[in-house]
Amino acid sequence: MSAFRSRGRGHLNGPVVVIGTGLLGASIGLGLRGRGVPVFLSDPSPTNQAVAVDIGAGQPLVQLGDEAPELVVVAAPPDVTADVVARALADYPDSAVVDIASVKAAILAELGGRGADLTRYVGTHPMAGREKSGPVAARGELFTSMPWVVCPGPESSAAAVQTARSLASDLGAVVSQFTADEHDEAVALVSHLPQIMSSLLASRLQGTPLHALSLAGNGLRDVTRIAASDPTLWVQILGGNAGKVVEILYGVREDLNRLIGTLEEPLAPGARLDLAQLISEGNAGQARIPGKHGGPPQAYSWLTVLVDDRPGQIAQLLTEIGEIGVNVEDLRLDHSSGQNVGMVELSVLPNKHDHLIEALNDRGWRVLQ
Repeated sequence: MSAFRSRGRGHLNGPVVVIGTGLLGASIGLGLRGRGVPVFLSDPSPTNQAVAVDIGAGQPLVQLGDEAPELVVVAAPPDVTADVVARALADYPDSAVVDIASVKAAILAELGGRGADLTRYVGTHPMAGREKSGPVAARGELFTSMPWVVCPGPESSAAAVQTARSLASDLGAVVSQFTADEHDEAVALVSHLPQIMSSLLASRLQGTPLHALSLAGNGLRDVTRIAASDPTLWVQILGGNAGKVVEILYGVREDLNRLIGTLEEPLAPGARLDLAQLISEGNAGQARIPGKHGGPPQAYSWLTVLVDDRPGQIAQLLTEIGEIGVNVEDLRLDHSSGQNVGMVELSVLPNKHDHLIEALNDRGWRVLQ
């Protein structure tokens, strides 16, 4: 029977041990240190650990001494997470242990097969990151307002679950609670499939002539942005959640076969209707994505403002929009090919669209609807 008891319900008091000082581990350390929680760091890479210590993410683990940590956070790569969690549960018998790997069911099953003390273990997954990796890229505010999924196992104690939730809330995240299977099914669709589709599309560009790529606009850039992700990490993620991912890919394959069949005979009866239905189904799915701050989906109106490609223009534009009293819901930047002109695409509430265009025109800005 574990002696673990939650301390400071609702907030962590520490000490907290973070095993793994990459981007996420070091960011957790910075965030907790910012709240005054003592953090101790461990990493198999002495360089990573030293950098994390230097940026203020915590102290070396050897300085913890014999004190039992309130919480151990395992921030290891997915393919070794179960090993590190099992070791942490054995090394710290009075502490809660969480991991932050991006797959959950396989880790829980592996720990159960080893006979680990699952009353003190809770799987979690912060849905946050950056294009950069390593402790140098860490930010204490990385998790602010981002989803953080807590996935208790059947044996997780209420105290361990509360400690896991406290970690996420102390770092400013928006906490959700799923089962491990629910989590893996959800991320297969909203995270893993987008990575696959982005990478597949970007791979088609490898032999494309540069003069053709010069025609690329924001559409191609938006869809392929995450194709720059770390291949080693994604091999582990996709391998760990292969069962959930492949079920979705079966459906994608059916849709592709349907589209290919239609485009092979684009003038056949019903072909145009089928293409329209395919695009409409995409419209319906896109409309279900939660809106700003996780609220219900909402339609916004877009306009494009042309700005000179020189310092200060975008800042001036946003300042004047603030003076006009219109809130910008979203913003995208592009450049006019062959001209020193930038294009700022702005999203606003529909009832502000015409007012903003008129006000910007009055101030001398060039606005495209």
